[in-house]
Amino acid sequence: MLKKIDILSLLSLVFVFIPAVELSADTLYLKNGWKIEGIVKNEAANTVDLEVCSGVVQFTQSEIERIEKSAPEESQAFLKKCQEQDREFQASLLEQEVEKERRKEGQVEFSGEGQSIALEVTLNKKVKAKLVLDTGASLVVLRKNIAKELGLDLNKIEPDMDMQLADGRRVKAKHVILDNVKVEDVEAKDVQAAILLDDSGAADFKDGLLGRSFLERFNFKVDYKNKKLTLEKL
Repeated sequence: MLKKIDILSLLSLVFVFIPAVELSADTLYLKNGWKIEGIVKNEAANTVDLEVCSGVVQFTQSEIERIEKSAPEESQAFLKKCQEQDREFQASLLEQEVEKERRKEGQVEFSGEGQSIALEVTLNKKVKAKLVLDTGASLVVLRKNIAKELGLDLNKIEPDMDMQLADGRRVKAKHVILDNVKVEDVEAKDVQAAILLDDSGAADFKDGLLGRSFLERFNFKVDYKNKKLTLEKL
């Protein structure tokens, strides 16, 4: 069965699949000034079937001004080139699907030394921050400067909360709900967070900590050797 394509779609497909083919093929010169390369598969009294890299298209004889035929070996070379390009196109589609699956898994590359994992995080879809992954922190913890970038007025948030840091020190903080926390293509909404009121005890964790209020939304796995974090939605 012939695959019939309108002439505008045909031209589009021809240029996608054979943008720089230098091989000779049969050439249809149309009365509207267009020139189409392919292999003439059938000539009837009223129609001509032309095979191009994207399939077979049918023209009426009334559309055609003239046809220039190629030698058989040139036609075969043209078809071989089309097959090669089709394989490359299919391989490209497969690669895109593999990349989509990888992103679905939420595989994230990170920086850091030893057991420390520093991640690029987007907060409320507008503020970039570098947070250290901390499974011991119950909440996402942020420095005051990040709160300012988020447009939060800490003076209007009551009451203060007490937090205990990893070294046992207790600090004052403000409790907030972040609309959105995103690590590459993986995101969670309505994430509880704490804004530190005193940064003196936070010298070791960059812009803050990515704690369990975010992590508990996922199954996660850390590959320290290859510096990759995998986050899978529960």
